[in-house]
Amino acid sequence: MDKPAVFTAEEIARFRAELADRRTPGAYEPGRWSVSPLNRRPDVAGDLPESVTLRDATLRSVETLPGVVATGEAKEAYLRQLVGAGVGEVVTAGLAGRDDKALRAEVEIIRSADSRCRAVCPLLRTAQDIDRAADAGYDAVQIWVQGFGETSLIYQPAAYQQAWRGEDWRTPHTPRSRADVLARAVPLIRHARSRGLDAVVPLLMVSYLTDAVLAESVAALTGAGATELTLFDGPGAMSPEAYAHLVRRTKELAPAVRIGLHPHNTFGLAVGCAVAAARAGADVVELSVNGYCGGPGNADLAATALAFEALYGVRTGIRTERLTALARAGEALTGYHLAWNHPVTGANAFSWGGMDIVTQETTVDPLLHNCLEPTLVGNERRIPFTPDSGPYTLADKLEHLGIDDLTPDQVGEVLLRARDMMSREGRLLTDADLAALAGEVAAR
Repeated sequence: MDKPAVFTAEEIARFRAELADRRTPGAYEPGRWSVSPLNRRPDVAGDLPESVTLRDATLRSVETLPGVVATGEAKEAYLRQLVGAGVGEVVTAGLAGRDDKALRAEVEIIRSADSRCRAVCPLLRTAQDIDRAADAGYDAVQIWVQGFGETSLIYQPAAYQQAWRGEDWRTPHTPRSRADVLARAVPLIRHARSRGLDAVVPLLMVSYLTDAVLAESVAALTGAGATELTLFDGPGAMSPEAYAHLVRRTKELAPAVRIGLHPHNTFGLAVGCAVAAARAGADVVELSVNGYCGGPGNADLAATALAFEALYGVRTGIRTERLTALARAGEALTGYHLAWNHPVTGANAFSWGGMDIVTQETTVDPLLHNCLEPTLVGNERRIPFTPDSGPYTLADKLEHLGIDDLTPDQVGEVLLRARDMMSREGRLLTDADLAALAGEVAAR
């Protein structure tokens, strides 16, 4: 269908020249993205690292989602797809309820999908747990350290189990101080290191950390051999600025170990926290596909990866073209579905409605309202037909449906009929509705 031209070839050439004058290499990569050049200026955005490691914790996180029941086969298939997307490290499910054969099989899946991806085993509380992880071939273990002193007893599972049975869980060895809590972690870290494992030590509830507690914790944990300190903000109570400060301070106290973070999205700032922490020197961001976790969830893998890659030019190693398929696989695994406008991977993340002034801009440049090219992340640009749509959008829609033999006047008549039908019935029209209206007009 030949649509009446709105602009001349000379006008379009001038439009494109003006856009080119406003863009700079890096911030603009044809077919990939077009973002503000200010994002790439150190005097505006600060200094950022050349690369950052993204550690995915989806398999552990989905266990906190109520109502998720997935087979072992489904989790294995998902793990292959996850590693295939290029994440640098994967936190698997915990040891509970799984035998040694299952642990080894999980590590083998990671190795076969990408030999460079590191396998991290979480939630270890005993030397025996560490031995199981080492024997299964894991690269690292997470030895969690609660954020308080005596108040950390709230998070001691055995206390609840014994209390329910009417038993007194208190013993002479029950931790009653911060020093007691740290003392429990020290031998586990040493044992992990003796088994050749990296000791990734999550410091929990970091929004409650004081300078004194941080200094005490870092000294004890790094002294025992911790290879990474991961700042976990379960409540999501840390602003990007607060996270950056905490990372800088931890780096000062422990310059020889990696610093990671695990932000939550209480205020929609988890990706911002990741960026601010990386700017402050963080090496690792722990996150999950679709932001899955309990409560408000984690930083989303896709949104975080593209923020680093497109906005700031920081490499993540993620194969971005696989992100939307991975997000859909996460939905299938968990039954938890994304909002239609979820960043990067939402079904309509690249749909700006049906007005002609938006749908037709792509003929001049596809990276105007969509600063990311949808195919870069395996998504697609959608153009809906709405009451605000004009004849150009309708012509595109009909051509997509294989109807390309109408004249401009006939398209105009279909448009009038379609608007009247939407007004009368209070709904958008389906493809079948539009095809039927076009058929009626063509038949006349």
